[in-house]
Amino acid sequence: MAKKIYEVGAQDLTLDFLEEFLHGDFELRLSDAAVKRIEHCRNYLDNKVKESDRPLYGITTGFGSLCNRSISADELTRLQENLVKSHSCSCGNEVNPDIVRLMLLLKAHALSIGNSGVQVVTVQRILDFLNAGALPVVYDRGSLGASGDLAPLANLFLPLIGEGEMNYKGSKRPSCEVLAELKLDTVTLKSKEGLALLNGTQFMSSHGVYALLKARRLMNIADYMGALSLDAFDGLVAPFDDRLHTIRPHKGQLTVARHMRELLEGSEQVAKPKKQVQDPYSFRCIPQVHGASRDAIDYVSSVVVTEINSVTDNPTVFPDDDMVVSGGNFHGQPLALVYDFLAIALAELGNISERRVAQLILGLRDLPEFLVANPGLNSGFMIPQYAAAAMVSQNKMYCHSAASDSIVSSNGQEDHVSMGANAATKLIPLIENIERIFGIELLNAAQAFEFRRPTRTSPKLEAMLAALRINVPRVEDDVVMYRQIQLATDFIRTYAF
Repeated sequence: MAKKIYEVGAQDLTLDFLEEFLHGDFELRLSDAAVKRIEHCRNYLDNKVKESDRPLYGITTGFGSLCNRSISADELTRLQENLVKSHSCSCGNEVNPDIVRLMLLLKAHALSIGNSGVQVVTVQRILDFLNAGALPVVYDRGSLGASGDLAPLANLFLPLIGEGEMNYKGSKRPSCEVLAELKLDTVTLKSKEGLALLNGTQFMSSHGVYALLKARRLMNIADYMGALSLDAFDGLVAPFDDRLHTIRPHKGQLTVARHMRELLEGSEQVAKPKKQVQDPYSFRCIPQVHGASRDAIDYVSSVVVTEINSVTDNPTVFPDDDMVVSGGNFHGQPLALVYDFLAIALAELGNISERRVAQLILGLRDLPEFLVANPGLNSGFMIPQYAAAAMVSQNKMYCHSAASDSIVSSNGQEDHVSMGANAATKLIPLIENIERIFGIELLNAAQAFEFRRPTRTSPKLEAMLAALRINVPRVEDDVVMYRQIQLATDFIRTYAF
């Protein structure tokens, strides 16, 4: 099947396209319009360097607190290469390959806007890496989220000058070897290019895009888990009545209430008469809690989409206005704040999920204690709730605000930093915990519903249960439980909800 063609710089990036990019097979090309913008800006900058009688930050000067050191014309390439080498200080764990792919694409897109002063060959080489599946090795720690993501972006672009390492064809190799195999030349960086590559928020932004793509899926799964748990708990459907939510019309709340009714439509269990007047909040308030998280995700998405279609390096070049402006578009505060918000919104989905798990094992509403026929001899589903509670608690740690911190850097020149990279990276383990918490809720809710048989739940939920039971059978007597949790978590990550 032929690869899809995508022209970088022809239109704005969207979350929908980026999801398609991660799961599809694309050949990336620079659009003609992007080539013209890049060349126009580069030609202007070359002339500006020749004609200017004053220092240009990062172009004919050193960087950060060394901005008062002038650099001679014959050393401008060495200045940029030294910048990339010296700043390649990311450390820790290797960044997920999908996030590295996003980093490369987002940087190519930002440079294609035409205000960064790079060469066309520089942007083209970034696309060459993506097209070949040759991904630079980047580590997840080292960025302060102001002056952009200097350390990880430096590691990302070491291969442009033949340095660093790349993951290619299943192994990690020196980039010079990979370039030779691909018959790709190194790039001779011109003035400002190293700075254009390293300044920017693409590390933060790519983590945010990746987290949001996961979050959009998790929002849907949360409703499925809530619906199955409610039906297994013999809960009421009245709290999802549309009239209740149109008089408090938060968009997310309305969406979730309607989704819950849709998921439960046709359930024999829901149709049975109920003894109780009300259900616990973890069931009754699903629209309010899930809905607020949904609204938060929508807001964070709007901020991230604005960011990934922005120019975030420094200085910024405006060729038509004959201006080179040194500013602060690389500062990650817009992302740092909303990533902290996103962490809270996602953690709450895990929090309420664990509470539903706890309700299911209490021995209420004709369900046996710990969801086994012979509690005592069998511990049943006692300890999965412990595991869920541990991850809920850990996620509360991940909700600690990264943006509220700042540490002075560059000898006082960069005296307020966003810590947006820390806000971004902690989203990944938080999301992994939520997937596992949902796996535990699915195990508990599915087991609980076995005690409602032969009554059936809704067609949509029955289809999900049938798919789950292919690999995860009902528990009669105690089994090795971690395998059950792993299988349920894999189901959460792969089932077409």
